[in-house]
This record gives sequence, C-alpha cells and structure tokens, in this order.
Amino acid sequence: MSKIVKIEAFELFDSRAVPTVGVKVFTEKGGEGFAIVPSGASTGAFEAHELRDGGLRLGGKGVKKAVEHIRNLIAPALLHHDCRSGLETDKIMLELDGSENKERLGANSILGVSVAIAKAAASEQDMPLYKYLAGENKCVMPRPMMNILNGGAHASNNIDIQEFMVQPVCPASFAESMEICCEIYYALRDILKKKGLSTAVGDEGGFAPNLKGDEDALELISEAIIKAGYSTDKV
Repeated sequence: MSKIVKIEAFELFDSRAVPTVGVKVFTEKGGEGFAIVPSGASTGAFEAHELRDGGLRLGGKGVKKAVEHIRNLIAPALLHHDCRSGLETDKIMLELDGSENKERLGANSILGVSVAIAKAAASEQDMPLYKYLAGENKCVMPRPMMNILNGGAHASNNIDIQEFMVQPVCPASFAESMEICCEIYYALRDILKKKGLSTAVGDEGGFAPNLKGDEDALELISEAIIKAGYSTDKV
C-alpha cells in the first residue's frame, strides 16, 4: 500500500491554446503522476460533461471551476487512499459527483485525477503506464493508423467525414508500418499539388482540400496508396 499524500490542480493550455485541466499526484513512496485532459475539436452529444467556466474570460472555456473542485472536493476525499487502488479512488470520485453524466465535478476533473493517480502508481514501480495497467498480460505493439485527410469539424472544407485514416494490414513491424503510412501521406500531398488542390492541413494534421464529396476523398487516398507502391488490399 502507498498512500496519496498530495494532489495539485491547475489550469493550463493545450496545443490549440484552449484551457485544460492539469493534475499532479504525489505518493508517500515517492511516486509522481502528471496528467492533462484536453478535449477534441468535436464533442459527441453523449460524452461525459466537460466542465467549463462560461462567461467572457477565455471565450468561456476556462476551467477554474474544475480546478477548484479538484482542490476543494476531490483531493480531500482521496488523500491517504492507496494509489494502487484505482477502482476504489474512481468510485469515490463518482459517488462524490453523484450525477448521471459527471455534471457536478466535471469529467475533466475526474479523468485528470484518475489518470494522474495511475501514473503515480506506475512510477512507484518504475514501469511505464501501459505495463502497469496490463499487469501480467503480454503487451503487443498495435499497428499504427495515420490520419491523412480531414473533414467535418476538423477542417474548413466541404467534406463530411471527419477523419480518413490509413492502416497497413500486411505483416510488417511497427517501424515498417509507419514508413508505409508516411509514404502514402507524401504521395497524397503530391497528388493534391498536381491537381491544384490545397495541401493545407486540418486540426489533426491531415490534408483538408475542398472536394466534391467523401467518395472523391476515398478515390484520392486509393490513388495515393498505389502511387506509393502499395496495394489497396494491404493498406
């Protein structure tokens, strides 16, 4: 057992200059965990409630309320609990919130603390988070997926689908799969240039040209796969 001895919370900014919650957790055996919980450009109607301040400051996107909830409500409730009992600490926060959709404390508050606790527990055992969470289970590196063309809320264009991604399905190492994805990305850029289409990128780093529709996007990606020297049944 290793008790949580300190929880810090603060407002910081994500890569899009949008405020987000930051959390640090410290344990009695020297473990430290740091987490931030930025949200995406698009939020689903059924996602847990992200608590924002509202008002004029920072366009209403400030998270000082969420930070204060961590400092004044969550931290006192979790101090001296075992950092390795993630299910218990999560349950305490959910009961403290008491709402159906985390509307009282905010999902950003609860998630930030939960992830920071897990990281603190992992650091105590001197192991990366993925190994700590996997326990005795064997960890296998997943195949990479690369977002190469953006639409929807991630781009200012006329494409409906938000993310078009490529993923190698042929037997290849992670490094080889990354190389395949990058070559297709480069090929797509060349094709867009030759067709006089924009190579500006959307929020997620994929190209965001104006096209007639989603089918055109799929055709361009298929063309890029072939141009890069691969088969569409392997990617």
